[in-house]
Amino acid sequence: MTPAPRALRTPEHEAFRAQVRRFCEQAVAPHHAAWEDAHGVPREVWKQAGDHGLLCCWLPESLGGPGGDLLFDFIVAEELGRIGATGPGFALHSVIVAPYLAAHGTPELQRALLPAMVAGEKIAAIAMTEPGTGSDLAAIRTQARRVSDASGDHYVLSGQKTFITNGHNADLVVVACKTGPGQGARGVSLLVVERGMAGFTRGRNLRKIGQHAQDTAELFFDEVRVPASHLLGEEGQGFKYLMQKLAQERLLVSVGCQARAEAALAWTVDYVKERKAFRQRVADFQNTRFKLAALAADVAAGGAFRDQLLARHLAGGLDAAGAAAGKLWHSELLSRVTDECVQLFGGYGYMHEVPIARAWADARIERIYAGTSEIMKEIVARDLLDDR
Repeated sequence: MTPAPRALRTPEHEAFRAQVRRFCEQAVAPHHAAWEDAHGVPREVWKQAGDHGLLCCWLPESLGGPGGDLLFDFIVAEELGRIGATGPGFALHSVIVAPYLAAHGTPELQRALLPAMVAGEKIAAIAMTEPGTGSDLAAIRTQARRVSDASGDHYVLSGQKTFITNGHNADLVVVACKTGPGQGARGVSLLVVERGMAGFTRGRNLRKIGQHAQDTAELFFDEVRVPASHLLGEEGQGFKYLMQKLAQERLLVSVGCQARAEAALAWTVDYVKERKAFRQRVADFQNTRFKLAALAADVAAGGAFRDQLLARHLAGGLDAAGAAAGKLWHSELLSRVTDECVQLFGGYGYMHEVPIARAWADARIERIYAGTSEIMKEIVARDLLDDR
């Protein structure tokens, strides 16, 4: 099927895509298998990405960025997905963490961190999930109490986080914590913790079913003294800030899943045209043809839905229910496509060195993080039934 034209893209976006594609093919693809073995991406790759202008593309010049739009950052996510590269956490750094600093950081904190994030000199993470909370953000236990002494105003932060992407590499972490115990969601605040702060330590690099090249860590905070100037926005407003940014995070999942589904289908089409069984190509069996046709239709529908979501978001109109519907559809699509494609690869589809096998394993988490499929259904149902 000929891909539908994408009206959102300008010639500048297309030129940028070509630049990103070269970077991914030269600086990422040849090394990704080694990064999977090492369970992390070397820091110098971030600096290379910064040198090529691939980080925080949307950030305005006044905050140290190139002054583009979010579509540039989504192009980076798409091109990484096109080669099945789940290791580099560029999108989380650029599209999820940087907006919190840009919207709620003090001018001094912005100057100290954002230009370095654009350059790839500082790597960012966000720490919400805890061992006992999962998706229930209002129930987090990590606490911070504000104190004033001879050294000035600061927070004393204690607690534990887990499943933190970029956790080991991170130079700065936006930490969701309770500054108002007993107040539920109204007691959540966001603090920026930096590498080297006393009491901030990292646990093991977590071993996952898939996405092995992605650095995923446990983080520990033992009476960490965080300057009061590292509070993002107002105390007790952290839950609201997180909810405001979730639509963009879920849209990012949609974009990445769609790109990886397109890649999985393309790999499989190439494979079945070459692989032979019972003296004919696998592509010549009617079952293969029907399976691929159904997948192609699903992937085409997913592409149209993705671009609709992107257009709504760039126009400022993507709501929580729309983003949830997209995240639900695209994460389920990726799992469905990779599973069917593994079947068409046969035994080779179960071999780790074959890209489709890794894509299948990498896909499973997409239905869990950024809100499980079940939570996405609940958000859509509430909106549909006006049940708020």
